[in-house]
Amino acid sequence: LYAIFTAMGPQKPHHMNLLLINPNTSTAMTQAIAEAARAVAAPGTRIHAVQPGFGPESIESHFEETIAAAGVAEQVRLANPRPDAVVIACFGDPGLDAAREATDAPVIGIAEAAFHAASFLCTGFSVVTTMTRTCITAEHLLHRYGLERRCRGVHGTDIPVLELERAGEALVARIEAAAREALARDRSGAIVLGCAGMAPLCATLSERLGVPVIDGVSVAVKMAESLVALGLRTSKHGDYAPPPPKAWTGWAKSLEG
Repeated sequence: LYAIFTAMGPQKPHHMNLLLINPNTSTAMTQAIAEAARAVAAPGTRIHAVQPGFGPESIESHFEETIAAAGVAEQVRLANPRPDAVVIACFGDPGLDAAREATDAPVIGIAEAAFHAASFLCTGFSVVTTMTRTCITAEHLLHRYGLERRCRGVHGTDIPVLELERAGEALVARIEAAAREALARDRSGAIVLGCAGMAPLCATLSERLGVPVIDGVSVAVKMAESLVALGLRTSKHGDYAPPPPKAWTGWAKSLEG
């Protein structure tokens, strides 16, 4: 093997374009998520962070998530340069199936990535998220991904998403307290942060809590890089085949295939 690798000579560093979509329209949050992604990305990974051209400033309801999902589809369809992988940086994974139809690049939702990563690290984990009303969204996703038996609780802090843009010590302390309560009540071994806006707090919370704290943005970036390195792409056989061509009207005219 040594002789084979030596004969191959030095390998060129791999470069990949990763499209990072913040499904809400907060520019400050898009920038913070991009910084978190770049902090863990490989040297050859170029992070192109975008947000929809329309939609809510934050996503805290089913209605807002539905509009945001259309914004995710918009950004995948209009992406230039063509991405090698896509990360959807919202814990509801809005527009995940639509994005996978729209591209053959791997598409990773941060909730799906975080749940799977946590399941590798402990027998049971807890989720700490923002608004209590959004806990049901996380619970639905756990069932969809088949990981409901590994999650021992989903806990809301009732911190509005946009408050995470100004995450001072008081806010961090609230999240830490909720996580400590979750660990004790659920007898879990790790915490999944249930919002992309919590990504910058991951290292601090992990140090304070003494357990694995999983930020879906970071995990999704590394999973995307791994899939690209392995040459794996989204299947176009079956329901992830490209949408059939047809005429579109109104504001969505530019999204025609």
